[in-house]
Amino acid sequence: MKIRTPSEDDLDAIWAILEPVFRAGDTYAIDPNISESAALAYWLSEHAYIAEDNTTLGTYYIRDNHGGGGAHVCNCGFVTVHRAEGKGIARAMLTHALAEAKRIGYEAMQFNFVLESNPRAVALWKRHGFNQIGRQPRAFKMPDGSYSDALVMHKFI
Repeated sequence: MKIRTPSEDDLDAIWAILEPVFRAGDTYAIDPNISESAALAYWLSEHAYIAEDNTTLGTYYIRDNHGGGGAHVCNCGFVTVHRAEGKGIARAMLTHALAEAKRIGYEAMQFNFVLESNPRAVALWKRHGFNQIGRQPRAFKMPDGSYSDALVMHKFI
């Protein structure tokens, strides 16, 4: 598998990965009706990457978690194609992201809104040494009307 920065030729593939996840409305605090152009602008606003092996398997971004005095901490977002879930794609992208973030000059990585209802993501971050440093009770309303707590997870890199 190769992880690289995307080109204009990759935009359709990235949208094909993002659209079903954003439309489902059960993992990202993104308007499920977001337009393709707005979704791509959001995802590609700073450092973006794609994972591929003959086809695009996943994508992630790295950006400042906050500006000014908080710009040394990055935030990331990860999405894999449904058919590749459970095959180590997110794990490989996270390993790449940690190295890239350090190379770019970040000192820490923080996930601000990890849904407790997404146990695979929580487990992945914990396996890679992230600590839960906060919990936002009932922070995310699921499409079925139930709620999920959102976790804040952090790691120095």
